[in-house]
Amino acid sequence: LPPGSCRAFWGWLNAVFNKVDHERIRAVGPDRAASEWLLRCGALVRYQGSPRWQQDYNGLPTGPLGKYKIEAINATDSCIMYRGFDYLDGLEHVTDIRLEKCMYIQDECLQRLSETSNLQKSLQQLKIISCGNVTDKGILALHKLTNLEYLYLSDLPGIKEKETTFRVLQQALPNLELELDLE
Repeated sequence: LPPGSCRAFWGWLNAVFNKVDHERIRAVGPDRAASEWLLRCGALVRYQGSPRWQQDYNGLPTGPLGKYKIEAINATDSCIMYRGFDYLDGLEHVTDIRLEKCMYIQDECLQRLSETSNLQKSLQQLKIISCGNVTDKGILALHKLTNLEYLYLSDLPGIKEKETTFRVLQQALPNLELELDLE
């Protein structure tokens, strides 16, 4: 294989994993379809009322439509990318999202997250760690997540205007507890 072709292949495959299947969302419901997307991309999901993280695509619980509601998403080391974010639109119970070492997460993703009306209502905790493509612009975009109670930011080299960014965010979200572990 010529150098770089392997990376290009994985980039293509990840794009395929992130393609939104609106038929599937209609057929199995938003939580099931989003679960399949997240697990395909290497993320984990936790359902309401369960302490257990789902990580096995083939072990996803089946049951009546809408029985399992995603409450938490751990996208550590996953390949989720912007084009898959339509899957988040129908989720009404997500309180907690962790984005760690996500190479495809950039400002547009955070903007999209923040503009998702269900997440504006439900999301309480967000952790963004070691996502090299996130800048101040992406962090500032989070101001629309009006119910966010806790935001943890760590190892984000793209953030250059720390003080200004956090002051603006804190003014927009006065109830937000902001925890920073940044150089």
